[in-house]
Amino acid sequence: MKSVTFESEGRVAAGVLDGATIGVVEEGETARDAVHRAVADGAIASWPGRASRSIPLAEVRLLAPIPEPRGVIWCVGKNYRAHAKEFHGSGFDSTGKEAVPEVPIVFTKPPTSVVGPGETIRASLDPTGTVDYEGELGVVIGRRAFGVPASEALDHVAGYVTMNDVTSRELQRRHGQWVIGKGLDSFCPMGPWLATPDEVGDLSALRLETHVNGELRQAASVADLIFDVPTLIETLSATMTLRPGDIIATGTPEGVGIGFDPPRYLAPGDVVSVAITGLGTLENPIG
Repeated sequence: MKSVTFESEGRVAAGVLDGATIGVVEEGETARDAVHRAVADGAIASWPGRASRSIPLAEVRLLAPIPEPRGVIWCVGKNYRAHAKEFHGSGFDSTGKEAVPEVPIVFTKPPTSVVGPGETIRASLDPTGTVDYEGELGVVIGRRAFGVPASEALDHVAGYVTMNDVTSRELQRRHGQWVIGKGLDSFCPMGPWLATPDEVGDLSALRLETHVNGELRQAASVADLIFDVPTLIETLSATMTLRPGDIIATGTPEGVGIGFDPPRYLAPGDVVSVAITGLGTLENPIG
């Protein structure tokens, strides 16, 4: 099942995407939080049977599936070997001497950084002009998780989503940690839908691609993650409670702008798109 949040005729709504049609489950301002509430209540699986009417996908404007997360976005750095090496060699890596980490590197983005497909990434907020893209697989937690072993971790997942961990490289380096460089408003595009695990199937079969102005920049298999999804959930839940609706961005592959010589940063007028098998294409203009 694919759940979506959207705007239609000036109203916010949420529902189930089936091909080119959306079955509307909830309408009105409360719909902005509907996917999050359904995940938290364990009710997302009942949505296909709750649709009150149908509407063509072409007639709506999709928002982020969870437009207003209730907590920070948990993010993982340097989680593909080739990217870990390209970033370590860029001169912007403040995480230590090792190129490939021995344990997951975790940081956060604020919920205010989330925007949906088609919304503008506000590069103008970065005074350094060093805005970069990072296509990533996002994981949405569906069951409260504390002390969860990797062998049981996927039982706690509500679904998956395409994400872009947009970053100001100079702010990231200047502050020595990553929150300020990655937490700017609009620097966490997400969407176009949230897909349940049965819809996604084998995570290792997923492929991620990022294009900038139609040019392929990133291409990798999710199977190439250094620390896979179960390991990330086990690591995070070992010392803190993950709540339903929490989101984990699992890391980006090789091919980011900082990896080029000279760096190829995003500029106003550019369009960046991230596509993951079965999770759709997340496209955003740069402004």
